[in-house]
Amino acid sequence: MNTNAAKPIEAGSGGVGSAGLAVGSLLRRPEAGAFLGLLGVFIFFTIFGGTSFLMPAGVASWLNVAASLGIVALPMGLLMIAGELDISIGSMIPAGSMTVAIIAGHYGLSIWLGISVALAIGIIVGLVNGILVVRTAVPSLIVTLGTLFAVAGAVLGLSVIITGTTSVALTSTGLAKTIFGSFIGAQFQVIILWWMALAVIYIFFIHYSPFGNWLFAMGGDKESARNAGIPTQRLTVLLFVLSSTSAAFVGVCQAILFSSAQVSAGMSFIFNAIIAVVVGGVLLTGGFGSVIGIVFGTLTFAVVNQGIYFTSFDRNWSSLIIGVLLLLAVLLNNTFRKMALTYTPRKK
Repeated sequence: MNTNAAKPIEAGSGGVGSAGLAVGSLLRRPEAGAFLGLLGVFIFFTIFGGTSFLMPAGVASWLNVAASLGIVALPMGLLMIAGELDISIGSMIPAGSMTVAIIAGHYGLSIWLGISVALAIGIIVGLVNGILVVRTAVPSLIVTLGTLFAVAGAVLGLSVIITGTTSVALTSTGLAKTIFGSFIGAQFQVIILWWMALAVIYIFFIHYSPFGNWLFAMGGDKESARNAGIPTQRLTVLLFVLSSTSAAFVGVCQAILFSSAQVSAGMSFIFNAIIAVVVGGVLLTGGFGSVIGIVFGTLTFAVVNQGIYFTSFDRNWSSLIIGVLLLLAVLLNNTFRKMALTYTPRKK
């Protein structure tokens, strides 16, 4: 387990002291505040959104948003835990969409070829980001800002040259449509299953393998981690590759699901992913967070983002309400984190 997980409760103690220690251990977990924030906004919209918010269509509305955002937020959160940031995802999502749409839609080639090329582009951009970050003294924010605009310009320019337009139609059937762009029960997007599977994989590697300890050590002090023999450079490059490839994958799924791709889609994912990760309990300074917390934070953002449409509130105030609720969730998360770090069980 990583060093940020809750410490085990010592055996041999009972009663109030043991219960207090258990509460303190739970509060010390990075996802504790994220869960309480999610619970708070869920109760809020259950009360003000009525029964429609809890109906299958209502649940699907925020789960579908959470799944696409969550696949991008997971590697983004790991990068932030390691003390890095990747904002090039805003261009990688339309890059993935347009690549598969141009290859399979415009040229009529195999959909699997389009998917492979899209993911390969994600790997290449991730390698460029990672190598530039570890080989230069330029902060990852600046590096990925450069690739954000470079990839966006390349996607726009090449799309116009190749197709003469910024929007390309795509028709997908068969297995690719089933596993990447179909609906479960006519409402739930299949990408939800991808998000759940990836979350389980990340939980295992980050919280139950040495990779997690390396990651948190990098976020705490990268120089000390390197001196301790941790392959910080390779791990940093790997994290950037995961981030870019995940964004390209989301773009592919969206193109197949909606049977079209546009060069302008994806920029909102930058801030939405960062918000979800921060709400999930990950510190901007690195070294603290959890995969489960990121999942909770993603759900919180999706519930707030979609739940407003199930209430009777004036839609002109929707952005204000969303901002206030998300701010409250972040403050709640931060408050419980501070309480956890200063918690001392009462002595008998």
